[in-house]
Amino acid sequence: MAVKYIPFFPEPIEGQALLNNFNRTLRYRGVEELSGRLRRGMPYYEVETTEKVGDADTDNMIIRGECLSACAYIKEQGVKVDLVYIDPPFASGADYAKKVYVRRNPKVAEAISQAETELDIDELKAFEETMYGDVWDKEKYLNWMYENLVAIKAVMSDTASIYVHLDYHIGHYVKILLDEIFGEENFRNEIVWYYPGRERQSDNKFQSKHDVIFFYAGSEDTILNPVTKEWTREDRIKALRRKIYKDEDGREWFWETRGQANGIEPYKRYLDEYVEKGGALNDVWDDIQFLRGNHPERNDYATQKPEALLERIIKASSDEGMLVADFFGGSGVAAAVANRLGRRFIHNDIGINSIQTARDRLVAAGACFTMKEVKDGVQLYRNPQQTMENICRLIPGLKNDDSVDEFWEGYISDSRLGKVPVYVPNLMDSSSKLLDEVMMNRILHEAIPELPSDIKKVIVYYVDITSEEEIYKFIHEDKSVTKDFVELRDLKAVLDEVVAADHAEYKVVPATEILCGQTVEKEGFDIEITKFVSDRVMQKIYDFNAKNMGADKKKKFNPITISDEGLETIEYVSVDCTANEGQWHSDSEIKIDKLGYVVLNGKKTKDFWNAKIYAPKQPLRLKIRNICGDETIFLL
Repeated sequence: MAVKYIPFFPEPIEGQALLNNFNRTLRYRGVEELSGRLRRGMPYYEVETTEKVGDADTDNMIIRGECLSACAYIKEQGVKVDLVYIDPPFASGADYAKKVYVRRNPKVAEAISQAETELDIDELKAFEETMYGDVWDKEKYLNWMYENLVAIKAVMSDTASIYVHLDYHIGHYVKILLDEIFGEENFRNEIVWYYPGRERQSDNKFQSKHDVIFFYAGSEDTILNPVTKEWTREDRIKALRRKIYKDEDGREWFWETRGQANGIEPYKRYLDEYVEKGGALNDVWDDIQFLRGNHPERNDYATQKPEALLERIIKASSDEGMLVADFFGGSGVAAAVANRLGRRFIHNDIGINSIQTARDRLVAAGACFTMKEVKDGVQLYRNPQQTMENICRLIPGLKNDDSVDEFWEGYISDSRLGKVPVYVPNLMDSSSKLLDEVMMNRILHEAIPELPSDIKKVIVYYVDITSEEEIYKFIHEDKSVTKDFVELRDLKAVLDEVVAADHAEYKVVPATEILCGQTVEKEGFDIEITKFVSDRVMQKIYDFNAKNMGADKKKKFNPITISDEGLETIEYVSVDCTANEGQWHSDSEIKIDKLGYVVLNGKKTKDFWNAKIYAPKQPLRLKIRNICGDETIFLL
């Protein structure tokens, strides 16, 4: 359960009135329940520092947890954010998947390298797994977004700016929420990000080619630095509306005619000397490309945005040393650009893929930061979406049935009681995790009355609870159901039992190097991984092969196979020579990219991995991340 609840709004001085705006501009279902949660505050859980990267003392952070919990922690620490950029789910109805690449087998990688210098992307063995599902009921989404936006406002400085990146699916509704939370008078722009590219003809609509970014300022004193749009040759020619000529050497020029009204004769002016190399920005940004194909910035992360987009926002609305935060951090582009531009950063996300992608990206950039994890008591898979997908498999006997209202996850068959409906909280919605009297009242008086009359019992799972004794007392005093009609169960126990750690076999030997053709010992140790087994990865591969083997395809399907050593399923290895418990210290680390090349301590190389990692001192712990993102620590 949460340690405590942090008020969204400032606590009033004793005896002083405080105005809280709970009057919805937009009326939608769930508003009373939302108001109750706002009055209760943000859930504050214990936050564990899991790793420190770099030597410098810094308040740069990567936080794994929900936006609400992260904001509670930030506010409790007294941190104030100067600029917020968020790219939350768009309520688009789409599932977003990550492509998982099987690495090269280190046992044969060197032999392969003799025959080729680059492996064709199409030849890589890969499968997909869902990162998150952007599937929302509109009212639930708006409740969720309202609560998050109020939490974000609670940690912003008085002069901070916020940029909210959305599209046509839900942006017009969120704009109304933003007006209410941040004030209509503080609305600055609806920025249209138009991304040119291949045009497609549709039978029933015009092609969607833009997103919208809502920009709000905290006050009249909010920073807005002048930012100009860099002009290409084509931009200058388009703006000039002049015929372009060429000298014998190919240098381009035009007739400058401005000034004729003042008696100045037209004169020859060279295009590359045209002083108007940039122009003031308007609210349509059409010069920043969408990341497509093999763009060098792409890191196979769905919804990744280009650095140029964040660079423009960060330069415009912050100065060096200011704190930039992204609470739906994704691939870490906001944090990476903020770091490059001399700003401090907070990257927050619930998905482990986001956390790892951002971490590795910032390590490569030489950034200093701490890794933190919100300990909300839930052992997730890689993200809440995957956990929800596995709920039916985790709860013994749980079956789905259309005859049971959608409020219930399904039912369990009992030989004595018949069908027993089961309620499971939605892990993607923080508001449903706490089972309190408000939620129990809803179950008793909204959900249970909709069940068939022959139902004799229901099971209610919870993630967090005020008190089992308190809730059972509330049920008994309510008297709308019999004493034993509702059974409460802790979902954490179910989730924790099924998470099996990966297995590794390894050996630690004195480090060696080759000098003048001879193998000699050097200071430190080599850790060689001889075998790695991940049941979770192998299950994914099995499911992928089974699905595609039965598919009717013209092209022959080659199933993914893994060697007996299983080293192809390793993405990242790190060794800690500093401590054998507590926060991680990466004294040496290797990441194997999808082509099989080694990224050594954040630096790209053209070497293939040889199944070893070097430890400069006596190694104490080994961390291995599989290709799906699960990390396991081994004591050496």
